[in-house]
Amino acid sequence: MRHHFFCVDGHTAGNPVRLVAGGAPLLKGASMIERRQDFLERFDWIRTGLCFEPRGHDMMSGGFLYPPTRDDTDCGILFIETSGCLPMCGHGTIGLVTFGLEHGLITPREPGFLRIEVPAGTIEIAYGTEGDRVRWVRIRNVPAYVAATDIAIDVPGFGPLTVDVAYGGNFYAIIEPQGPYTGLDDLGASRIVELSRTIREIMQTRITPVHPLDNRIKGVTHVLWADKPKGEGADGRNAVFYGERAIDRSPCGTGTSARMAHLVHKGVLKPGDRFVHESYIGSRFIGKVEELVDLDGTPAILPSIEGSAVATGFNTIWIDRNDPFWAGFSVT
Repeated sequence: MRHHFFCVDGHTAGNPVRLVAGGAPLLKGASMIERRQDFLERFDWIRTGLCFEPRGHDMMSGGFLYPPTRDDTDCGILFIETSGCLPMCGHGTIGLVTFGLEHGLITPREPGFLRIEVPAGTIEIAYGTEGDRVRWVRIRNVPAYVAATDIAIDVPGFGPLTVDVAYGGNFYAIIEPQGPYTGLDDLGASRIVELSRTIREIMQTRITPVHPLDNRIKGVTHVLWADKPKGEGADGRNAVFYGERAIDRSPCGTGTSARMAHLVHKGVLKPGDRFVHESYIGSRFIGKVEELVDLDGTPAILPSIEGSAVATGFNTIWIDRNDPFWAGFSVT
């Protein structure tokens, strides 16, 4: 009745990452997207138990390392967070790779490089070390693209907005400063969360974007509020909303990928350009538009995201069916 999970806890650019190093369930499936579906159908109580209160919190995210299903990859990753099992998670990948390498849970075929299978596809990783520490991780992400533009919505109690939708591993409703939205600091965290839930609900009634190569990846799940940078050397700033009450403390890896695809579409960025992205708390990722690609007829980019993570400790957690809150809870 008691299930034990050994975890390495830490953060990427301020956002929590929980690597579940022991206790991962055996999953069925010939790919990580199939394993993700099996996990959701049979083991989602592990995600809610580890991410929701009382063992987690609104911002909790993390994942499991699995043997790969492909011969050309080093490992597989299954992501978990309060909003579900994401197809791809940038800050999660940086943290999981960092903790996995530092604690001997990932053995690369070629030092400094990894190929990792995630539900959204295959990603390439470069990383740098100093002694026994991983100092940086750079992800060559899955293709990112703009799915829709100029969607006019009216947000009750706020006003009209024009929203674009872009994909960078997840689908994002992207809001640039306009009309009632004058900037992140003018809204504040609580108001961003409040408005984002409403905006996501409205967007989900207006559009259901579907990935051109996999119809299991669909729907607007995140809201990205774009803004001008605050710190010297940065090119942009954002607040990414996910789950029910979470603002990403990192600049968000898949969000940065979606934003770069968005800016390429608008003619602001071009192949080879760097894009230093600030989070709501001021932490940074370094993005780059690596190249333009065709995604089954859809113009897309190959983005990369670089950042760093810090492990903060070990954590043995158990989920006991005798606990009335064994599967966790969320207060909305």
